Amino acid sequence: MNQISPTLVLGVVVIFYLLTSIQILAEYERGVIFRLGKLLPQPKGPGVIFVFRPIDRIVRISLRTIVHDVPPQDVITRDNVSVKVSAVVYFRVLDPRRAVVEVENYLYATSQLSQTTLRSVLGQAELDDLLSQRDRLNQQLTKILDHETEPWGIKVSAVEVKNVDLPQEMQRAMARQAEAEREKRAKIIHAEGELIASEKLSQAAAVIDREPAAMTLRYLQTLTEIASGQSSTILFPVPLELMRLLRGTEK
Repeated sequence: MNQISPTLVLGVVVIFYLLTSIQILAEYERGVIFRLGKLLPQPKGPGVIFVFRPIDRIVRISLRTIVHDVPPQDVITRDNVSVKVSAVVYFRVLDPRRAVVEVENYLYATSQLSQTTLRSVLGQAELDDLLSQRDRLNQQLTKILDHETEPWGIKVSAVEVKNVDLPQEMQRAMARQAEAEREKRAKIIHAEGELIASEKLSQAAAVIDREPAAMTLRYLQTLTEIASGQSSTILFPVPLELMRLLRGTEK
């Protein structure tokens, strides 16, 4: 009976061990390797790498931008208005080694930091700023989060305040304020129109007073406009000379 050569058995074990040690990392992935518990100087990947278990332990890290929805937060603004605010945070891992070593779970840590920063920053703003100056608040949130997550190897590229839910009472008050503001603008525009019209009428009266023929032309134009309409109005034209004669008699 033929005996299996120990060299052959050893060779098969070595080949099987090498095959099981092969890891394939995508282009957007990096592998952080711990060898006997010590962190290797550089992450591995992308492509084919070898992980010699149980000596090595690999932690896969994605380098793609992560879109994180910050759940609605109860915020009390500086002018004591209670609102619910939700946001979205865009961030990615720049240093996989620090993202693994410096923080236990960088996704959870970034999420919690986003919520606390959102409440802190928006709590220092007034409601009008929260509604009208959202770009400035977004930049402020991005700057703070990026600074706080830098030691973890995280880059926060943008923070966008998504929704601001106001109480029903505040919505009705703002609607009344907007309606009053529009009425104010309408009255101002109407008054300005009356002022301009009075100035133009004054100028027209001055022209007619200087040029008596202008009154005759305007009189004829009025007759033409009335005659062109389909109405039952009966006109009795009176010569303007008679009108002037009567005015002279009164004087």
